[in-house]
Amino acid sequence: MDGTLALIWLLTSLGDMYVNDCPDECLNVERVQPRVSYQVADVQFNEESIAQEFYLGYDSHRQPGPFNPTYGLSLTTDGSAWFGIGWKWTSQNVIDSPFFIETSLMPGFYRAGDGPDLGGVLQFRSALGVGYEFDNGNTLTVSYDHRSNADTQSLNPGLETLSIRYAVAWDASRGRFRPFKDWQ
Repeated sequence: MDGTLALIWLLTSLGDMYVNDCPDECLNVERVQPRVSYQVADVQFNEESIAQEFYLGYDSHRQPGPFNPTYGLSLTTDGSAWFGIGWKWTSQNVIDSPFFIETSLMPGFYRAGDGPDLGGVLQFRSALGVGYEFDNGNTLTVSYDHRSNADTQSLNPGLETLSIRYAVAWDASRGRFRPFKDWQ
């Protein structure tokens, strides 16, 4: 897989910023609903299922323009691990609907363990997902992502995951889970 998902993230987030944030303040920082997410996925390498993944994520409460900072830690049944920090875009900020589309791009660090050699430690994870937001602010998302070193190394086989993620609304000021409508 090439950089198609990364390009989709770039186009959706910059297009949203141009239409909805500029020309006033393109990167004006807003408070948004932070979420802690739990994700399980099937890891695919060379079009074969090779492992299962557990992913723990956090979407920040402060968002410059359409770019929501997001953090993620991935552990797989074959002993590989990945940690990344990046940006997520979601149509929740554009369309008033419980259904949404999201894209993300996250550079991160990869440890192969017994997993495949992806050509280096630096790996970029780009994703495209479709989800639903419940009345309490929690979300359920089905996502497809691609991870590779973006040809920064001579070896760049990449791998993909197909996942389901449940994200829980988080009240950081009180240190507990809480519905969004009660969050200030």
